Amino acid sequence: MAYRLRPAEPFTAEVRAVARDQLAKAIDYLEHQPDGPHEAIHDARKRFKRVRALYRLIEPGNPDFQARENARIRDIAQSLSAVRDATALVETVHYLAGFTASPEESKALQIAHDALAARRDRIATEEHDLPARMLAAAQGCREAMAALDQLELPDAPRKTARLLGRAWRKHLRKAHSALDACNDHGNAETYHDLRKCGQTYWMHLSLLRDIWPSAMLAKQAECKTLIDLLGHEHDLSVLTAAINEQPGLFGNGDTLARLLAAIINRQQILRRKASDLAHEILAERAEVESSLIDLLWQRAAKAPAGKQRGNNRNAGSPQQESALRSAR
Repeated sequence: MAYRLRPAEPFTAEVRAVARDQLAKAIDYLEHQPDGPHEAIHDARKRFKRVRALYRLIEPGNPDFQARENARIRDIAQSLSAVRDATALVETVHYLAGFTASPEESKALQIAHDALAARRDRIATEEHDLPARMLAAAQGCREAMAALDQLELPDAPRKTARLLGRAWRKHLRKAHSALDACNDHGNAETYHDLRKCGQTYWMHLSLLRDIWPSAMLAKQAECKTLIDLLGHEHDLSVLTAAINEQPGLFGNGDTLARLLAAIINRQQILRRKASDLAHEILAERAEVESSLIDLLWQRAAKAPAGKQRGNNRNAGSPQQESALRSAR
């Protein structure tokens, strides 16, 4: 099942179906592990992020359910994080090696790569309980699927549209605040907050893409670029923290200096690019865009079956065109 909500279908049933599909895929990864346990964990955690984003979108309609089930999925994901986080550090050094400025810097990155790879392998060896934790996570997913039987949301198009508009406005305001904080402070935490907002926005665009496919998909592509930039930026911040916590792992002072210089240089470039792109993506006020989501959902929900995508692909009033011009 595609990761999207169909406006012409009963809203509660659609939300349940999308969440169950993502949770079922996570269970399949955790139990069958087609590419090994660590890749299975990585794939399952991506499904968890999608479920949590879906629950944020429906929060105004059932805040108790959202709070409880978001916490459940968050805890399941955190129970599987250790080796994946260690692997991500190795991947970050490999990424950084593509932008080296000198042979000395390349050597420093190779030393860091070898040290972090050995650390990853050591953590993996020590995780004797990983199979049990993966089975427990799969069971947690089944419990989350069962909990969906209790979910009730407004199915009337107007009420659903109002719910979606409220959620859209809340998360866009949060994204605007995160971008303002990046402009004011520009530290690792603020950029990480912006990244999380970008991920949520990307998933919400995917979930509601049927209400105006051309605009939503175009904006989603821009948002994916932003997420990738901020993802690399965050990985470099995590790498910096690892170096500060265990400097002896990375060699002598010269090696550390070159390693940190490579991180800072790349991070500055990523932050500039991400900030410029975020300003383009978030050019419209939250109130305007959320109102548009409300109107588009109502229109799509009333459209004849099979005609929603065609009707919304290129249509739009001048006000709608203006509100989504950043998606063009």
